[in-house]
Amino acid sequence: MRRMSEPPRKRGPDLSKNGIFAYVYAVLHDPVYRVTYAADLRREFPRIPLYDDFARWRDWGQALLDLHIGYEGVGPAALTRVDVPGRGAPVPKLKSLPDAGIIVLDSETQLTGVPRAAWDYRLGNRSAIDWVLDQHKEKKIKDPTVAKLFDTYRLADHKERVIDLLARVVTVSVQTVAITEAMRAVPRAALA
Repeated sequence: MRRMSEPPRKRGPDLSKNGIFAYVYAVLHDPVYRVTYAADLRREFPRIPLYDDFARWRDWGQALLDLHIGYEGVGPAALTRVDVPGRGAPVPKLKSLPDAGIIVLDSETQLTGVPRAAWDYRLGNRSAIDWVLDQHKEKKIKDPTVAKLFDTYRLADHKERVIDLLARVVTVSVQTVAITEAMRAVPRAALA
């Protein structure tokens, strides 16, 4: 407790609960941290280093939180939709071609102009784009009774929503990679 005769202590950056959470979120996305502690992160809880510029890391963390939580509100990336009508119903493909910058939805529709950086943001062992594509695949239920009652998902019924979601995920991925690359460029003392 401070006595009235003592001068007030200098306060550091805002150490609110939300500020600390945002800081930790940023550190956990730091590519240098992930490489340095890769073996440890596989088997135990992460240890969070305290970098010199808390405010910058907090701001990066808040930016990442805003992107990842509010992904539905970000502007969609300017992708080019290419539709080639075929004969019959479109056949779902749902695959990505990172080297060509293409997302193939079905036998009739592709999204082109996807920046290479969009595939660099990874959720575990796959890109966010591939994660979205996997979530929208049509899965066949083997039990005929269950299939009759619950096998109702068809990509064609949700195609426009999936295209919009992919365009927003591309924006989130590219901006996330830009932030993490800025983190990588920060000079820092050796992590111990």
